[in-house]
Formats: sequence, C-alpha cells, structure tokens
Amino acid sequence: MSRDSNILLSIRDLTMMYGSRIGCQDVCFDLWPGEVLGIVGESGSGKSTLLNCISAQLEPSEGQVSYNTRIEGMKEVYQMSEPERRLLMRTDWAFVHQSPRDGLRMNVSAGANVGERLMAIGNRHYGDIRQSAENWLGKVEIESDRLDDLPSTFSGGMQQRLQIARNLVTGPRLVFMDEPTGGLDVSVQAKLLDLLRSLVRDLGLSVIIVTHDLAVARLLSNRLMVMQRGRIVEQGLTDQVLDDPQHAYTQLLVSSILQT
Repeated sequence: MSRDSNILLSIRDLTMMYGSRIGCQDVCFDLWPGEVLGIVGESGSGKSTLLNCISAQLEPSEGQVSYNTRIEGMKEVYQMSEPERRLLMRTDWAFVHQSPRDGLRMNVSAGANVGERLMAIGNRHYGDIRQSAENWLGKVEIESDRLDDLPSTFSGGMQQRLQIARNLVTGPRLVFMDEPTGGLDVSVQAKLLDLLRSLVRDLGLSVIIVTHDLAVARLLSNRLMVMQRGRIVEQGLTDQVLDDPQHAYTQLLVSSILQT
C-alpha cells in the first residue's frame, strides 16, 4: 500500500443502480490532499448520485470508497461501523448542501448551529464553544452581533456562509459541495466563490464539488471530471478539459456556455 500512502480518497468501480436505471457506473479515481476535484454535467448526468455515494449519504450497489484515516490509514468506508462513519462525517468530512436549509437547523441560533458540531465531537465548555462559533462567523464574513440570531433572519448568501462555518469548525480534511452557489444571485455567487477559494487555499482543504456551472468549476477546481449518463466521459486538469475538450459531450457543454 506504499504507493497509496499519500492518497486521501480512493474510489474504485463505484456503481449505483436504481433498478435498471444507472445512477453512476464504474467510476474510478483518486483524490490527493489539498486537491479540488470538480464534477460537471447536465441535470440527470449522475453527478449528485456519485457525490452522495462517495460521501456515505447513499450506499452504492457496487464498488469501494476508501479513505485515508488519520489513525488507521486507508479504510473502506462502507466496511466501517455506523458509529465510525458518523464520527468521520462529524470530524474529517463535511458536506455543504445546495440549499443551506438542508445543512442548518433553522430553529436555533447561528452560534448554536456552529457550536452543535463541536458538541457532537465532545466539546462541552460553553465559553469555548461560543468563542469558536464567533470566530468562525468572522471567517465567513458574518458580523459577530448576529451570533444569537436565527438563520431564518439571514439572506440566502448569509445562510450559505453560515452552513460553511458549521461544516468547517471541526477542521475537516475533505469537504463535499453540492452546487454550493446554486440559487444565489450572481453578485452573491461571486462573493461566495471568493470566500470558498480563500478558505480552500488557507486551510489546505481537499474538496469534491458538483456543479453544472463551468465557470464555478474553472474558478475552484484543479481537476475536472465530466459525467454523462452516469459515466465519466472525460477527465483531466480543469483548464485543459475546458480549453481543449476531447469528448463530444464535453465539447457540447463548453460550446453551449460560449454561445450564451
């Protein structure tokens, strides 16, 4: 296993079938520490299914998801016990949903949303938890005087930034993002993308981001995978794939952007 000692995540032959319908099929790739991988394709291409299978939200029909844990090294995620998987998802992993309402508790304060993830891994000192929550609100550009406000009083962009703070407070190494800028106004998207790019760089995060927006993929990802009908049809360095697409489907995606 020495060849794989530096790989953070290894996906082998990942397949998800819904009866006779393909969600994703025979997907293989490795993710390295500090790498941002973009997964792009039209609606229905299978990219969200793939993300959910990789992130243990949805158990695949076949294949392996192996993660390089801090203590035990490479482990197959679906062979872990349920408590092991839950701990992994609260500490080393994080998931940013397209709709912040899916990733936040709307009936508790902003500070409690961030603090809950710390409490889930055993932190109990109220003052320390509150201070950490306040610090993270500052990192995602939310004023400290909003600490006790409910997320429902926040704009969509602020809710998304709060969801990011909630996810990153425990210092994860791997972050999954499902259309994190979807549904936001263009100006709000731009600010959020700048924030995400700086956090990824400053924290050295590894990220798998699903998006239909090639501009988002170009801005955030180092490497790109293009999905069509559940399969990876092209992959490579992001600029290489977008500037010189080889597969006909990728060419169609790129040209459709250029024509709009």
